[in-house]
Amino acid sequence: MTVAIEIGRTATGEQASLDLEELLATRLLVQGNSGSGKSHLLRRLLEQTVPWVQQTVIDPEGDFVTLAEQYGHLVIDAEEHTERGLQVAAERARIHRVSTILNLEGLDAENQMRRAAAFLGGLFDVARDHWYPMLVVVDEAQLFAPAVAGEVSDEARRLSLGAMTNLMCRGRKRGLAGIIATQRLAKLAKNVAAEAANFLMGRTFLDIDMARAADLLGMERRQADAFRDLERGQFMALGSALSRRPLSVRIGATETHARHASPKLMPLPEARMEGARDIILAAPPPEINRPVRKPSADIVSQLMAKREIVPETVEQPLTAEQQAELRQRLDRILSAILAEPDAGFRPVGILYQEFAVRCRIEGLGSAAPNLSVFRRMLTCAKAGLSADVEEEGPWKEVSVRAGILPDDMQGVFLMLARAARENLPCPSDMAIARVYGTHSIRRARRALAYIEEQGLLVSQLDGMGRRTVTLVEPAWTTAPSDPGADEMIGESCEH
Repeated sequence: MTVAIEIGRTATGEQASLDLEELLATRLLVQGNSGSGKSHLLRRLLEQTVPWVQQTVIDPEGDFVTLAEQYGHLVIDAEEHTERGLQVAAERARIHRVSTILNLEGLDAENQMRRAAAFLGGLFDVARDHWYPMLVVVDEAQLFAPAVAGEVSDEARRLSLGAMTNLMCRGRKRGLAGIIATQRLAKLAKNVAAEAANFLMGRTFLDIDMARAADLLGMERRQADAFRDLERGQFMALGSALSRRPLSVRIGATETHARHASPKLMPLPEARMEGARDIILAAPPPEINRPVRKPSADIVSQLMAKREIVPETVEQPLTAEQQAELRQRLDRILSAILAEPDAGFRPVGILYQEFAVRCRIEGLGSAAPNLSVFRRMLTCAKAGLSADVEEEGPWKEVSVRAGILPDDMQGVFLMLARAARENLPCPSDMAIARVYGTHSIRRARRALAYIEEQGLLVSQLDGMGRRTVTLVEPAWTTAPSDPGADEMIGESCEH
């Protein structure tokens, strides 16, 4: 039986339909700039298919939670659940055939990617007996399948991109029909977009996006300008579930609406507010329950402080010999972890979990440092610094200056400082990447450039292409070295 879903009207006023069974066997890509009606289209499609098929929505802005009020979707607030909890919830939703909305509102980009990946993984990995048909709608798909690396960690991007690739490339056999929507085709990973067999292209203005949209629809490049003239709610449709030829469609009305309505023009108050200057420029209220971050942090001296390494729960204070022995045991555990392949590229939280487990195995569970202290230990270890480094004045100043950098860059700066102080060859790009926790040479170079922009060091190349790094204070300088001397990291890892 063919199920025709009415999504709107054509330019001639005829009904524009979508073949639901064909859509389940293929995939759909929706593209349109902000304000083009992309979310409205997704809402129309979800409302019309509710009686026929199970649905789930990956909702980064909480726009679709209002569907629950009328259609009974289960809203899952990702902020309240762990990644493992979301994976299990997705498995159970498929088993019991419950339509869901994963609300990612309130999370930062990295946590949105991690939780969405966990949820999609649960949908994908469910047992074969529960491979029921399901529409999986991912709004703002460029956030979860970015074409290039952004500010998130490499692991988060890998997990999210892998889940999206599984959805679009391998999901069909598992009953998952991916519907992805994006504002920018150029920002969406090509291997994800290329798997779509149906397209609804809305208004866009950038030449690169118009050209890609025209290519996907089989239109000539000279016709690409037509996407700039589309009205809000008007899309060009093409695909086996829509139309064999590009077809202009105006999306129909919806019964529900997003929580966040578009801002409306509102006239300013006619009466002038008395005392406006005093009200607007009054002193701000004091901050409550917000820790004040110091402008700098003495990493080495804080690491050496007994009050941070030895917990307050220890009844008897440790002697100097006991403190030294404890420090050595903790250093050995950390060194063993960092000796594992790819340990430098794993998230700090994962490393800390392994560190805590090994401490318990060694009988040091109560003496294990907290996460913040572990971060400083890890920073020093990656920089090649021992915990018992001497606390002479110049070095303490260097560690204080490192505190103005983001946590993941402090190890890079301390490694460069150590090389400069001992007049060692300047660390290569690959060495910087390893300490920075990335496989990307370009990201390593950007990290070095950022540290230089902060006025902490000066990087120079001589006539032979060898690099030296000089610290601004104190004036320590590395020996010259070829920045690309080590084996290059694969170019495929840089994107």
